Amino acid sequence: MSAVGTAPAAPLSDGSWQYRGLNALNPGLDHLSDGLLDLVDAGVPVIAGTADLQYSNGLVKFARTHPDRFLQFGISEQNMVSAAAGLATTGASPFVATFASFLALLCCEQIRMDVAYTKLPVRLIGHHTGISLGFYGTSHHATEDISTMRAIAGLTVVSPADGPQLRAAIRASASWPEPIYFRISRGRDPQVYDPEVEFEFGRGVEHSQGTDVTIIACGTQVHPALEAADALRAEGLSVGVVDMSTIKPLDEDLVRAVSARSAVVVTVEEHNVLGGLGAAVAEVMAETPTGSRLVRHGIRDEYSLIAPPTHLYAHYRLDAPGIAAVVREALA
Repeated sequence: MSAVGTAPAAPLSDGSWQYRGLNALNPGLDHLSDGLLDLVDAGVPVIAGTADLQYSNGLVKFARTHPDRFLQFGISEQNMVSAAAGLATTGASPFVATFASFLALLCCEQIRMDVAYTKLPVRLIGHHTGISLGFYGTSHHATEDISTMRAIAGLTVVSPADGPQLRAAIRASASWPEPIYFRISRGRDPQVYDPEVEFEFGRGVEHSQGTDVTIIACGTQVHPALEAADALRAEGLSVGVVDMSTIKPLDEDLVRAVSARSAVVVTVEEHNVLGGLGAAVAEVMAETPTGSRLVRHGIRDEYSLIAPPTHLYAHYRLDAPGIAAVVREALA
């Protein structure tokens, strides 16, 4: 079965149907639907939509629970974003999801003009970000979406580290006035946070403090950054780790604090080093110099290769051993 294809549903003894397939392999996908179900239970007028990818992003669970609140747009991503803007004008709280490469790049004009310019509270879910689609190739890899979305005025950009943090961020979005671009992976992210984790937009999470180096990571790179930090501490280094889950608005106070404390700051992202998390941190450090040196780690301004995701993470040194190696080189 394809990692992104349509998966079957299985009949249960009571005559109902239960989805089987992707969510069994990618349990993190359930957190998207679970977060939306939390909002519905809280009285938020959620409408969810997708571009023929309800199995890939886990929205099938929401669709089967609230079919009257679910819209299937088919292969019509740009229309989906514009329709979400229209729904927001009626008082609905629309969440629309598709592959990040399609949402952030193909739909950039609709996001800018229909959603952000009009300041409508649309929630955009770009899933399978970075190089997580592996064999589907460069056309499906999303290594420019942070820089594209970050440059759009009035658009919040969030990259949760795991499923629980995604669910918490979705719950927190109920009171957030701006449109949001959620950058999520494929649902196989190792768990970083407890299920009851809280989320605050614009606030980074400082897991540890270090004087030699602080690693600032986002999204899929938080877990390997934590593992890399453990390995480096075993070598006698003082290593801090920050989860910068909100890339815009950035937690500038935290960036200034860690750059004043650490000799080197290393940013880690599953994204082009141009315009992404590293660039956002660099802007703050340039405006408030502390003497700390910055190293941006990610994909070095190239089109990503085609391979299994695990191989790609190792190739681009976006796994724990690779991040640890980058930090050693930065300190040397």
